[in-house]
Amino acid sequence: MKKSYFVIPLSFIFHIITINVILYLLTPETYRSGFSIIYYNLTWLIVTYAIDFYPTARREGFTTNVRNFFMLFLIYGLVFFTSFTFLSDHRYKPAYLTLVYLLICLMLTLFRLFFYWARNLYRTKGLSKEVRAVVIGRDKNLKKLRRIFDTKTYGYRYMGYFDNSKSNSPTYLGKIQDSYSYIFENNVEEVYCMASRLSKDEIKELMRIADNSLKKIKIVPDNKELFSRAMSIELYGEVPVLNLRASPLELEYANVVKRVFDIIFSSLVIIFVLSWLTPLVWILMKFDSKGPLFFKQSRHGVNRNTFDCYKFRSMTKSDTSDTKMATKNDMRITKLGRILRKTSIDELPQFFNVLKGEMSVVGPRPHMRLHTEQFEKSVDKYLVRHFLKPGITGLAQIKGYRGEIVEQSDIVNRVRYDIFYMEKWSIQLDISIIYYTVANAIRGEERAY
Repeated sequence: MKKSYFVIPLSFIFHIITINVILYLLTPETYRSGFSIIYYNLTWLIVTYAIDFYPTARREGFTTNVRNFFMLFLIYGLVFFTSFTFLSDHRYKPAYLTLVYLLICLMLTLFRLFFYWARNLYRTKGLSKEVRAVVIGRDKNLKKLRRIFDTKTYGYRYMGYFDNSKSNSPTYLGKIQDSYSYIFENNVEEVYCMASRLSKDEIKELMRIADNSLKKIKIVPDNKELFSRAMSIELYGEVPVLNLRASPLELEYANVVKRVFDIIFSSLVIIFVLSWLTPLVWILMKFDSKGPLFFKQSRHGVNRNTFDCYKFRSMTKSDTSDTKMATKNDMRITKLGRILRKTSIDELPQFFNVLKGEMSVVGPRPHMRLHTEQFEKSVDKYLVRHFLKPGITGLAQIKGYRGEIVEQSDIVNRVRYDIFYMEKWSIQLDISIIYYTVANAIRGEERAY
């Protein structure tokens, strides 16, 4: 749900405003210094980030987050009272400061209660997008999962279950074999597998289908010894569930951090680079070849949605621009285009795509629609990379898998690095990839793609 991206920033802003207003009104003598303002706000950011306070999973409620509340109030309380020692200000008595801090805690708790109440109301009214889910296999955990799915505040739409033992239950959908077609025909988004009712081969087949079809598969485990580096265990009530394709970017705060970074970084590039570079490229292009300044091409993005990807035009106009990937010494590349491509300057207009939210600064490189349709059939797990926004640069690119795809191993390794990036994402990894991308561009490593 797109609107959910605003939940974390708005909560953070409200918390910061609450803390600052209370301190300004009740402890004005110590709060008005620049040091105090920076101290209280920066430490709040550090503490909430350290204890992972803001991520709001679909199944999370106020009661499931009580532990984080106590931890937050305890740690920030130490920060709060320590500040008065640093400031050497003794005009406020400890009892008074305790009441001030309790008021801060009370206001933040009331807001959090209101947030969960409003979120639950939003979901129960059917305004939130529901996640369509099915269960494959019936065992003792099915009823427990049903209670989670049937709770409207969690935002699931339970479609039914599959099992090789027939049942008269209205939610029984058929045998396990029937689930393969049902998942696609009914646009099921999440598949929950009872490992106790499935063979190892059946689970592997479901994993293969999920990785090649943009479906999320989760397993209620037993002892079948299924291992994956991307596995994570989630609790659905009392039921442990294995998420086989977990990513840090599934956490809402991570998406917010990445999006904020994208907006800031792309804005800086547009203002300080593209503002003067664009007219310069336009003038040089007029002397070099006929045609528009920008080249626009339809490509597949997150969840296989299409968008128009922008580049500085580096080739002469042709009928094969949307179907034929550029190759080394391609005759369609202009003289100026060769320079633009060698330095990767032709990719810079994609920062407008980043600002619009269609791309990210770092992520899997977007391919032409024709090539996506080709690779999803020939490359195992190819579509996993489409769980992320495409990027201007990516881990595969700095590892050498960029440019023309000559051998099957080129695209296989590209996908392998894209999946690794999805599983291991961090803002530090993004910054590292950007650094090596810039270094490679300065060295002038030419690429055809």
